Amino acid sequence: MPRSHPLPKIWLMTDERLGDDLLPAIQRLPTQSGVIFRHYHLNEKARKSLFRQVMRICRRRGHILLLAGDERTAMRWHADGFHQRRRRTSRLLHSAPVHNAREIAGVKAASPDLFFLSPVFATNSHSGARPLGPLAFSRLAKLVSSDRIIALGGMNRRNAKMLPPRLIHGWAAIDAFKRKTA
Repeated sequence: MPRSHPLPKIWLMTDERLGDDLLPAIQRLPTQSGVIFRHYHLNEKARKSLFRQVMRICRRRGHILLLAGDERTAMRWHADGFHQRRRRTSRLLHSAPVHNAREIAGVKAASPDLFFLSPVFATNSHSGARPLGPLAFSRLAKLVSSDRIIALGGMNRRNAKMLPPRLIHGWAAIDAFKRKTA
């Protein structure tokens, strides 16, 4: 990823729940958004094949594409970066998921470019998880001491506006990007 490219403020976390709407959802994202490709449920061959389809759309739309997983695989698959808590050894973009003060302390030493802090609100991805809510989210965001925080968990444009703009760089979601069906 060229370092001159601005870090996206809007991110789609891929998930099998998107089903056949995955590729159209990526196409509907505003240009220069971000995509974190997960799809852990697929075997490696199928996951790599779907990743390539996603990458073609991301390149056409100017999106940043990160692979959820290890840095080496992200490099082999030509991702722009990786999404994992481990320290990076390359120049790839690095994002890391964090959920509490202990994880934040552990990840800060890895110096990721972005911290994905979740779950802010109730989410279908982790239906049993207790959401942080705006106050706890703000307390944890201050521990990160970075303006590179992406709010995740029950997020959409409306919920993102409930969070202090000085504490977040942007937001990420799955369900907010699903095609609404009546």
